[in-house]
Amino acid sequence: MKVGFIGLGQMGSGMAANLLKAGHEVIVYNRTPAKAEALIAQGATVATTIAETCWGDAVITMLANDDAVESVVLGGHGVISNLQASALHISCSTISVALSERLTAEHGQAGQRFVAAPVFGRPDMAAAGQLFVVAGGERAAVEVATPLLGAIGQKTFVVSTPKAANLVKLSGNFLTASLIEALGEALALIAKGGVDQRHYLEILTSSLFTAPAYKLYGGLIASGAFEPAGFAAPLGQKDIRLVLAAADDLRVPMPLASLLRDRFLTLMANGGDRLDWSAIGKLAALDAGMAPA
Repeated sequence: MKVGFIGLGQMGSGMAANLLKAGHEVIVYNRTPAKAEALIAQGATVATTIAETCWGDAVITMLANDDAVESVVLGGHGVISNLQASALHISCSTISVALSERLTAEHGQAGQRFVAAPVFGRPDMAAAGQLFVVAGGERAAVEVATPLLGAIGQKTFVVSTPKAANLVKLSGNFLTASLIEALGEALALIAKGGVDQRHYLEILTSSLFTAPAYKLYGGLIASGAFEPAGFAAPLGQKDIRLVLAAADDLRVPMPLASLLRDRFLTLMANGGDRLDWSAIGKLAALDAGMAPA
């Protein structure tokens, strides 16, 4: 397929590379052109405008937040104004439910297909084509998207609508942030009690909590290895804010999400913007009067 790809950050670069490996013709666009150099070497074509990414079968966007998606997709120079009728836009960005609903409506009015396909996984999984994809949209649109999603992920889970896909993604990030906070509190407790953190993690991840996330984030917290960020703290704060907005609309109390919002704000207020979001896991130790790792 001929596909445009907009957004070449840590995640997008790996995703675009895997589309090339799968044999797709990829046209890339990024505000910082230098980020496209490695992809050019792999066979990508560089677009100088958003419109140039819209001349094929599909456009994929992988952008940081609602504002970035709105600036790229909406308006006279955006994706919707330039994408051909019946062509496909796949949004892999983690965005609000409200924006997902708006994009669904506006693509529909333009006669275009739209699939929300946010992903679970960090940059190393994106580079390896091992992301988990949650896809929502009309069945025919998801079918068209399937070869592209198969190139970037190891498994695609299909849900009913684009807004459902984005809600699943946000709720998953809420659970991951909750895990990080709980790990940080537990590690602070046992460390202050004289127990080796790495030995403690070995016990837990070999018995009760064997999911990879416990090993990954437990190791990051224990080592204090929060740079370079695989997923920066401001992005985590953004996702929790979007979770709370969705919860507000649906009238679902989420007290843990409110706690997590404050944890991220505390981290960022103390200079943590460049740190991985797992750095909220160090706050419990600091609250306990322990020196940072």
